[in-house]
Amino acid sequence: MTPPPAWVMALIYWLHMLATVVWIGSLAAINLLVLPAAKALKLVDQIGFISALQKRLEPLAWFSMGLLVATGLFQLSTNPHYDGFLNASTQWSLSILIKHSLSVILAVTSAVQTWEVLPAIHRILLKKESADEGELAKLQRRELILLRVNLFLSALILGATAFARAS
Repeated sequence: MTPPPAWVMALIYWLHMLATVVWIGSLAAINLLVLPAAKALKLVDQIGFISALQKRLEPLAWFSMGLLVATGLFQLSTNPHYDGFLNASTQWSLSILIKHSLSVILAVTSAVQTWEVLPAIHRILLKKESADEGELAKLQRRELILLRVNLFLSALILGATAFARAS
């Protein structure tokens, strides 16, 4: 197979890095900047603000993940180190296998947050007068745990990528 032109690979790498920055940058910003600052608000206002922010960020995050999969598969298919799916015979292939395994776990935790926790928060917020603050606090803790797990997983994914690049 003829390798793609350099400009194609440069574009693929750039898109992959851009998607990584958007995805991990938003996770870091929420965890390290927004959530601590939002504690100054009342619980219902805090959750409403975070939910509104998440509503805008979720499509970007999912688009970034899709772009990462597409560009990553293309990069994988052109990499001379690639020896097959689930191969772990070299440092590179083991690092890539770990990276992809962590990415699947991250996608699952993101799916739980997007399609379970956030809709539950929105349902409670729609009942403004009868909003159950105890349930809101419980969901907020769950969302915070999922966000922190995703940030931790993303750091591990970057570490696995670094190990692959170093080989």
